Amino acid sequence: MKKIIIFGSTGNVGSYLTKYCSEFLDSNEYEICAVGRKDTHVFDDYGVTYYQADISNPADFEKLPKENIHSVMLLAAKIPSYMDEYDAGEYLNTNVIGAFNVLEYCRKVKADRILYTQTVFDISLHSEEGKILKPDLETNFEYTGDHAVYVISKNTALELIEHYHQEFGLKKFIFRLPTIYNYSSYQYYYPNGKKTKRPLYQMIDKAILGEPIELWGNPEYSKDMVHVNDFSQMLCKAVISNRKSGFYNIGTGIPVTLQEQIETIIDVFSPKNHKSTIIYRPEMPYGGGFLMDVENAKNELGYEPKYSCRDLFEDYKHEMELERFNELRKN
Repeated sequence: MKKIIIFGSTGNVGSYLTKYCSEFLDSNEYEICAVGRKDTHVFDDYGVTYYQADISNPADFEKLPKENIHSVMLLAAKIPSYMDEYDAGEYLNTNVIGAFNVLEYCRKVKADRILYTQTVFDISLHSEEGKILKPDLETNFEYTGDHAVYVISKNTALELIEHYHQEFGLKKFIFRLPTIYNYSSYQYYYPNGKKTKRPLYQMIDKAILGEPIELWGNPEYSKDMVHVNDFSQMLCKAVISNRKSGFYNIGTGIPVTLQEQIETIIDVFSPKNHKSTIIYRPEMPYGGGFLMDVENAKNELGYEPKYSCRDLFEDYKHEMELERFNELRKN
């Protein structure tokens, strides 16, 4: 049976990806193996074997399967939003050395392919309001600020992957990620090292209480809002692809305006008899989103995005009630 190894399976995105893989891929052909740092049994209900391992520790790879490895998905990474105190060395240790260790594992077990998640910030300086970002854009990012070493570390991992692709014939599928949307019971991040509740959850909280919600900047400013299941669909279709390589943007190709986003949050979460109102603040800063071209993923992988903005927030509401992966989010 072909094994799928998912590094980073206990993360916000990785946990939902693992669940999706267990449902999308034929269990008579594929065995899903999740890998993460945390001690958990959360994947037992999905028929997924879990291995506790740290990709920065070469010895931990001895715990992992060594036969019939078809696909290795590398999501495990140190990212800026969860770095409460800046330490550039953590990016290098996890995102470079960890990626090298994963690639060595791929080589030793003769894995067929690697699937790697790249950051959209590698092309962030190409972005401007209304511009659709193509998957083949040249790297263009800031060499200053708290994201610089993060992006450099992710780009370095891409160079390592290219080496293993050319030297050892390891098939490679790269996915450039903007924000991936899925509910999490841990709703904070660390801009400039300060613990802050994510703006999306602040708006949802206000909608639930029927309180006014501020819309900053241009109401027609648009971005791609990608549900975690659409992201997962693209990766699963790369698992079953007969191609040798591919570089794809994660996205839907459907712009969502700030107006639509907030109106949908209000419609889904506000009490019917006490709806939130919108307060327009055009003078306030806005932005941070990206519009992603996904045509090559549609053509080459058969990718078909399923989740509209409303579908996305309806799923948030459903997952809020379930708190499916709550034990993984306790910090």
